[in-house]
Amino acid sequence: MSSAPEQGAERAERDDRFKRAPARPRTDGGATPPAVSGVNGHRRPEGRAPDGPAVRPGSSEPLGARYRVGADGVAGTNFALWAGGAEAVELCLFDDEPGTGPDGEPRLEGETRLPLGELTHEIWHGFVPGVRPGRRYGYRVHGRWDPWTGARWNPAKLLLDPYARAIDGDFTLPPEVYGHVRDWPQQYVADTVRDDRDSAPYVPKGVVVADGDDWADDHRPKTPWADSVIYELHVRGFTMRHPGIPERLRGTYAGLAHPAAVDHLVRLGVTAVELLPVHHFAHEDHLLRRGLRNYWGYNSIGYFAPHAAYAATGTRGRQVGEFKRMVRALHAAGIEVILDVVYNHTAEGGELGPTLSLRGVDNRRYYRLQDDARRYADYTGCGNTLHVVQPNVLRLITDSLRYWVTEMGVDGFRFDLAAALARSMHDVDMLSPFLAVIAQDPVLRRVKLIAEPWDVGSGGYQVGAFPPLWTEWNDRYRDAVRDFWRGALPDVRDLGYRLSGSSDLYAWGGRRPYASVNFITAHDGFTLRDLVSYEQKHNEANGEGNRDGTGDNRSWNCGAEGATDDPAILALRRRQLRNLLTTLLLSTGVPMLVAGDEMGRTQGGNNNAYCQDNETSWVDWSLLDDPGWRELAELSGRLLALRRAHPVLRSRSFFSGRPQGADGLRDLAWFTADGTEMSEADWYAPTATLGMFLSGRDIPRRGPEGEPVVDDSFLTVLHAGPGPVRFTLPGAPWASAYELLVNTALERQAVAPGVRRPAGAPVAVRPRSVLLLRAVPAASPLPRPFPAASDTRLRRVRGSAPDPGPPATR
Repeated sequence: MSSAPEQGAERAERDDRFKRAPARPRTDGGATPPAVSGVNGHRRPEGRAPDGPAVRPGSSEPLGARYRVGADGVAGTNFALWAGGAEAVELCLFDDEPGTGPDGEPRLEGETRLPLGELTHEIWHGFVPGVRPGRRYGYRVHGRWDPWTGARWNPAKLLLDPYARAIDGDFTLPPEVYGHVRDWPQQYVADTVRDDRDSAPYVPKGVVVADGDDWADDHRPKTPWADSVIYELHVRGFTMRHPGIPERLRGTYAGLAHPAAVDHLVRLGVTAVELLPVHHFAHEDHLLRRGLRNYWGYNSIGYFAPHAAYAATGTRGRQVGEFKRMVRALHAAGIEVILDVVYNHTAEGGELGPTLSLRGVDNRRYYRLQDDARRYADYTGCGNTLHVVQPNVLRLITDSLRYWVTEMGVDGFRFDLAAALARSMHDVDMLSPFLAVIAQDPVLRRVKLIAEPWDVGSGGYQVGAFPPLWTEWNDRYRDAVRDFWRGALPDVRDLGYRLSGSSDLYAWGGRRPYASVNFITAHDGFTLRDLVSYEQKHNEANGEGNRDGTGDNRSWNCGAEGATDDPAILALRRRQLRNLLTTLLLSTGVPMLVAGDEMGRTQGGNNNAYCQDNETSWVDWSLLDDPGWRELAELSGRLLALRRAHPVLRSRSFFSGRPQGADGLRDLAWFTADGTEMSEADWYAPTATLGMFLSGRDIPRRGPEGEPVVDDSFLTVLHAGPGPVRFTLPGAPWASAYELLVNTALERQAVAPGVRRPAGAPVAVRPRSVLLLRAVPAASPLPRPFPAASDTRLRRVRGSAPDPGPPATR
């Protein structure tokens, strides 16, 4: 995207500097520093005294811009900014609407600069009478320009308040937005040459927002973790093509709050939506140059502000109220709201990135720097990493989290690259300041906390290592289930663990099976339909030569790459989708679905659609007009209804593999195709068939009054082989007969349970399919004594399967 035209004098000055570029460029870009004078022992520019209102001392708490009426009855806004190393701070207030004039030049906005003369505990603050909600503002922060020591202050750059609760305007990233001369001929030193052009006409501004919502009319669902079903969705992508949502509301918070959107979530049976990032974010320069945009939003720059582009009602603070109304609508339907948050890095990137906020406030204290302080430590793959060990950064993150809970009504968070937040000085540390603060915080420790338990740095893979209180995305579940259904598992040891709650990863420190968020797909990677339709990524539309995105997809195209008219392949693909969804929704742990997977959404093989803000990424609701895809959605809803109705399918405790009653029936048992319990050798033998029996007798949980919880028992038969198999139904004491509830070999599932089949009888299992059967209780005793405690089956971790060994190294 082309930048706004430069002013003639500025262009001539820059061209002249280019012609006389020194071998080691002057750090000030050739400009003369402004004159300064003392203020509170620090320096500030002279000649900046505004012709506007007087600034009262105000308060250093809370941070950000807070509108209030003082004890003297005077209304105004208190501004407070942490800028520990700064020499001076100017508050900049803007009056006129931004835009361009008739000649295409940026229209100058009425800017009033007010020095903040009060400094308390590294916080610059002041109260400005008459500033009301809706007023736009920013900061200019003065200090040294010395990139070799990490100092990158540049008062020519207007900065977003890190605590801004609403943001107005778009990031377009012309050269003026960079603290250094972006186009300096010697790029290897470009970041050291200061750019003195004013960025104010080109950057968004913070907006003063009114307080006052007590949430008295809201009722949080407070769904227990064991009963939770997460649905990952994108606010824009979920609503853009929904025919039941008015066109003016599509792509917005109001669109997600619309009854047409909420009704689908309720019918499906999910308990929580996990929203891809809604913190205000910026688009990367390399995308804008290619005519693309950041669609996913993992490029945050405003940790308190709802992303303004998702608001139907406007961006001068009204987006805040619209977001709150969306939360209320979802809560009223019994659905929790979980935010995917990105506190590991910001949109300012590395040393060649723009100066938008934190870099200009105090680069050395906000970001992790290398020994060469010009460079950034990058544990995220995005150019920078927030320095969470610093108290001011830790406060920024925790203040943001509490704000979204207490003032915006959300119910939990999924932390992107959470291992980066758990790093102390260098290594991942489960006693790190961030995790310690969260564990004792009276607000945050009560909400849902989900870790993406890895980052891209050394030692960053931490699946199973996060402390109690946290749940984790379990990629070992994803990999095992994908490999089983594509026929790539050497045996079923790992699958046994994943189906029964991953006790090998989480059965420590009082953690429960719901510490595992089970998923097969996520926003990052193939959709479920693409997982069974493509073996190679097809990311050409991203403009990166198909080099982006992972090549390790663990996918199988069922015989043809991509679209095909072959009816046998299409039928097999739909059966595989039913297999994958059934496996996910019957596994112990917290299932996570991705929006549209329940109806066969495709991205055409793009496994990294982060920049595809178009039909590639948006949910295609017309799929529900196809009977086949509608049947898939109905199967998903039926499985979730079964899960909701039967506590044995959402266990709150790990299975023991031990007798739970006088008849010696165990809570979990595994069977081979001949109907016998699996031996140690069976776990290590290649097989494509596995039977899992969950007993509903004497479930290790109690009801509200302490009463025992008793449920039906279920047998799940998973068969990934290319040919049919005859599976013998286990007899006494497990059951006397079985009723068929789900058969994924069928396009349409029977409404009522199938004909009862006697225990001990063989049942035909078609190629690559799942059977779910309800057990009719048996009264006969065990045919043999229960094995002694020395039996290898009782020495497993929590009895779920033989120990497959330590986690794979990532």
